[in-house]
Amino acid sequence: MSVQLHDPWSGLPSYRYEYDKLDVIESRLADAAQAFPAWARASITIRGQHLRALATTLRAQRESLASTVTADMGKLRREALAEIEKSAAACDFYAGHAPAYLADQSIATEAARSYVCYEPMGAVLAVMPWNFPIWQVFRFLAPGLMAGNVALLKHATQVPRCADAIAEICRVAGLPDGVLGVLHMDNASTARIIGDPRIAALTLTGSERAGRSVAATAGQHLKKCVLELGGSDPFVVLADADLDKVIPAAIASRFGNAGQTCIAAKRFIVEEGIAERFVEALVEASGRLLLGDPNDDATGLAPMARNELRDELHGQVLRSLAAGAQLLLGGVPAAGACGYPATILDGVTPGMPAYDDELFGPVASILRVRDATEALHVANDTRFGLGASVWTENVEVGEVFARGVVAGATFVNAPVRSDVRLPFGGAKQSGFGRELAAHGIVEFSNIKTVYVA
Repeated sequence: MSVQLHDPWSGLPSYRYEYDKLDVIESRLADAAQAFPAWARASITIRGQHLRALATTLRAQRESLASTVTADMGKLRREALAEIEKSAAACDFYAGHAPAYLADQSIATEAARSYVCYEPMGAVLAVMPWNFPIWQVFRFLAPGLMAGNVALLKHATQVPRCADAIAEICRVAGLPDGVLGVLHMDNASTARIIGDPRIAALTLTGSERAGRSVAATAGQHLKKCVLELGGSDPFVVLADADLDKVIPAAIASRFGNAGQTCIAAKRFIVEEGIAERFVEALVEASGRLLLGDPNDDATGLAPMARNELRDELHGQVLRSLAAGAQLLLGGVPAAGACGYPATILDGVTPGMPAYDDELFGPVASILRVRDATEALHVANDTRFGLGASVWTENVEVGEVFARGVVAGATFVNAPVRSDVRLPFGGAKQSGFGRELAAHGIVEFSNIKTVYVA
């Protein structure tokens, strides 16, 4: 099957490629199976040297790689460069911390010796999204490789050049053949190879629909999986919050990556006492974002990745307006191929797409509440549970509030972000399992008990 890509800003055809044929897919599976035993036996010091070489290569090729990211999915160039540096830093981090994370853990029992050890599982299939096409891959790849696993990458259809660039970086960095294989294939082929005995486990970052499908297939074959799915993160502003700190964070969290981020602030839950001032400041700051060419340093808001994503978002906005939401800013698709302006909806209530669903683009929903008690109820009134942030000058109140939110991560006076030092993942319909930190490296390890009488 042939896939045609279009430039997100100009709309012009930009790249065409073919899905891999069955013999290519079989070759990649065979290469991974052949590479695994030697990679698993390699010392953790040797694996760490390879990870540091990957970090060095990422930094050396950052300019060309950033151009590839922007061409594939329209990310602002400066955001692409930051993503590449974050990926390189993750490689360095795991090269340095994996020995401690994977060290045998002694447990006192009546035995002469009893302990837990961590062993690699095999080939991990990674089904990755387009919105952070480098970071999402290295978020799983760095800990996975250090754990002694090999990887097969099925990247999103939108970002084939990013997938191939990652494979080339691994080759240049000196990774053994078969340690990372790239598969360009459709969903049917993906479902088929999940059942292949050479696949030990899988990880997916994507939509609820994709998560349900992959989890069901993995369950049929009793394969371990980690899912990081959608989010509709609450950004809670209590009445005593300092708006000089809140507004810049709100802008960055909602409109970074054109709003196409699972952990973006999407529902702004604001106490009545501060709501008018917050909304006025948010509208003013959002209105200054310049939608434009992602390669232009003056651009403040990138285009969305594809026109059908832009159209889907606009449909959610229109349905919310029809249900009684108020349009304060934006709401009209831009003239560019995939452009959508910074948009703010006020008066958002249950039953509207802006309240119930994930708006994966540059649209902020304002939900006004009486007090902190109602704010917590509204924050939890969602099927999602990926991240949340709360803003208040009373840190103790903020921490109590944060512990009350049902989510995989809650931040007090800081926007939600993924941090290689901290576990990352969701609750409820936002998925299960954890990436990053020590938790991420043992997710795809056989946690083995050894008991010596």
